[in-house]
Order: sequence, then C-alpha cells, then structure tokens
Amino acid sequence: MSRHSKKADPAAGTARPTVTVCRGCCCGTTEAVPHLDHAAQLAELRTSLAGLATIRLADCLDACERANVIVVQPSTEGRRAGGRPVWLGEVNDPDAAGDIAAWIEKGGPGLADSPGTLDMYAFTPPRRADREIGA
Repeated sequence: MSRHSKKADPAAGTARPTVTVCRGCCCGTTEAVPHLDHAAQLAELRTSLAGLATIRLADCLDACERANVIVVQPSTEGRRAGGRPVWLGEVNDPDAAGDIAAWIEKGGPGLADSPGTLDMYAFTPPRRADREIGA
C-alpha cells in the first residue's frame, strides 16, 4: 500500500476505482449474516461512492466463508502507482461502508492508505476468484 495521500480526481480522465460487492449465495443474505441490513449496506455504498467509484455486483466471488465480501480495485492512476485490488471479507459492520468511501475519497488503493479499520477485513482471495475479478 502506498504512503501517498493524493486525492483522486475522477474528472481528470482516469478510470475510477471499482468496488465489487458480492451478493450471491452467501454474501448479502440473512442466512449467512443475520444481523446486517444488507440492502442498507449496498445503498450506503452507492450513495457515498456516487461520482467517486463504479459499483458492481457479483453473484459469487468464491469466498463464501468470508461473507460479506467486497473488493476495492484501484483506479488507473492508483494501479500505475502500484495499487492492487484489496479483498475485504466479513464486512458485516454497518460502519464499514463509510470507511470504504472515506478511503476512495482519498484515492483508494495505490494512492492512499486504507483506514486501519479496513485492514482487519483484508484477506488474500482464492486464486480462481482473483482471476475472475480481473486482478
């Protein structure tokens, strides 16, 4: 992770970060994570990241044991600076969406350090899943 604190500028012609939210067989279900309002989590991500990042939904990211899974991919500028996709698992705290948004506002992977609260969610994805997300 870079120690830069440069703020991303989506209007400068660089592709925005992408936030992929798993909402398949386990992630996003009350069976797997009963205490979280999954619709509210997704709505907060969409609202707080509007104009800053592209939000994608995935049917399954093949990391079901870590439901809910969210992947934060760097912008073009962030990738050039060395940023790589960051996989976050067990993102089941209602405040996590705000932490993700704050990170993206500062630039996201490669351009800003992730908030320490997100570090506890980070994990190395299964190899197959990493290839599917386009890492």
